[in-house]
Amino acid sequence: MSGSARLLSVNVSLAQPLAAGGRTVLSGIRKRALEGPVEVRPLGLAGDEQADPSVHGGLSKAVYAYPVEHYPFWQTVRAQAQCAPWGEALPHGFLGENLSLQGLLETEAFIGDVLRFPECQLAISEPRFPCFKLNAVMGFAHAIRLMQQSAWCGFYLSVREPGRLRAGDTFELLPGPREVGIDELFRARIGRTRA
Repeated sequence: MSGSARLLSVNVSLAQPLAAGGRTVLSGIRKRALEGPVEVRPLGLAGDEQADPSVHGGLSKAVYAYPVEHYPFWQTVRAQAQCAPWGEALPHGFLGENLSLQGLLETEAFIGDVLRFPECQLAISEPRFPCFKLNAVMGFAHAIRLMQQSAWCGFYLSVREPGRLRAGDTFELLPGPREVGIDELFRARIGRTRA
């Protein structure tokens, strides 16, 4: 983890209709950045909603974080797929994340690690496994496969200590047992589903 670990954006969304795979479904993937402090509760951020609680949300998946270091890759492949103009920056929250983080990649994140922010603490609980809604919001059919190949999946967080978050907060990583890494668990589960 780099010494400049920061929260660049706090993003929320209510569940809204999303055209995906030839049908319309409800989804909370289209997040928007909020200004000012956002309340962090045991089941997630104030103002955020999950459409399918069987795969998103709950105590162990209350908050979803994604490293902004991967944004240039997604920006480039969207331009290559002619879904966006070259050079058009993706807004924070575009991959459906609540927290757009800088300085902590999947290869450095382990189950049980704690992110200590000034006013709350969140524990890394598991990787995010993409569904068909990622292809829909990215605008091309191979987004899921690219996330699976790269293991640039981001990670879910449980709320260890409720409080507040705001864009610009720095955070400290408090190591847990360091036995299972996010990228390792993601690759293992993806490999099993392909077999």
